[in-house]
Amino acid sequence: MADQQQPNQEQPKQLPDTASAKQSSAKAAAPKSSPDNPKPAQSAPPKTAKTGLLWLITLLNLLLLGGAAYGGYWYFNQHSVSQTKLDTLRSELNNELGQKHSQMASRAATLEQQISAQAEATQDVLDGEAAQQATVEQLENQLQGALAQIQELDGRRPTDWLIAEADYLVRMAGRKMWLEKDLRTAIMLLGNADQRLKSLADPSVLPVRALIAQDIQALKQVNPVSEVSVALALDGLIKQVDKLAIITPKEANEFTSEEVSDSASDWQQNLLNVWRSLVNDFIRVEYRDEPVEPMMTAQQEWLSREQIKLALQQAQAAALAGEQALYQASIERAATIISDDYIEYNNDVMGFQSALNQLKNTDISKAVPTELSSQAALESLLDSRVKRVFGEGASAL
Repeated sequence: MADQQQPNQEQPKQLPDTASAKQSSAKAAAPKSSPDNPKPAQSAPPKTAKTGLLWLITLLNLLLLGGAAYGGYWYFNQHSVSQTKLDTLRSELNNELGQKHSQMASRAATLEQQISAQAEATQDVLDGEAAQQATVEQLENQLQGALAQIQELDGRRPTDWLIAEADYLVRMAGRKMWLEKDLRTAIMLLGNADQRLKSLADPSVLPVRALIAQDIQALKQVNPVSEVSVALALDGLIKQVDKLAIITPKEANEFTSEEVSDSASDWQQNLLNVWRSLVNDFIRVEYRDEPVEPMMTAQQEWLSREQIKLALQQAQAAALAGEQALYQASIERAATIISDDYIEYNNDVMGFQSALNQLKNTDISKAVPTELSSQAALESLLDSRVKRVFGEGASAL
């Protein structure tokens, strides 16, 4: 800035030199007065005009110099103001950046502390979980050891013979269910086995008791119809076949027997009735307009009754075997023979057909379970608590 002001201050000093040079050049150019020149008085006006022009030029140079000086001063002043503003703005920005930097640094430090604290807490949790897992494993090992000890102690209990009895009852229930199809007895045997285990008052046999209860419920859901009852009902119908009335051809003309009344006024009709009864005993005249159908022979009647008996016996065998399709087909065949060959409105025939319809609608199919889920569990319990002590188990029963 000092360098810029110095040239501006030096420029006005050169203006007088220029003016003096112009004056000297003007003086030099002017003709010198001499005795020989007779016209010295005529050159005065041009000198005055030149001097005015010089002053005008000098004035203009001064104005230009003043304008240039003012412009330089104004530019220097604006430049200094702008520089001051820039310096102030720069300092403010530096201060703001310093504050932001300090704030970011403090936040970063705080976040770093939080992250480190969180990492420490997470590590503590992981350490706690590892310790808990180790504790759980230790407790499981202790539990297994305690269970082993309990099993050892259970094997020495004097009431463990009840387990063998329960196993025997479950085996008998299986035999009744699969060989004899006697579900009621099987359910009763399973209930007795559960009572034997209940009398032990031992919580370790609760899973086996749960399996026994499951087997009992499965058997109770099987069709409760007894095949033996159905077979006995069919046997009762077989014995009634011989009492059924077979259809016989009806005569077109039938003689009606007229009885003698007790009234004396009907003596003529009574006499005629007596005469007709005496004549009909010796002479009978029958009139038929249609071909006579042959009567059913005794052999055909016997064959019809035997076919009904055979169909009912087949239904009886199918009921005992649990074959629903064969059972219904046999009963339908017997019902067809009865509807074709026997009197429909006879009381015995109607009762027989009603009983056949009831037996036909009876469901004899049974989905018997193929195995008892409690049997394997009882065998395992028997081997672990009885066979080890007494040297024999389910194989000895």
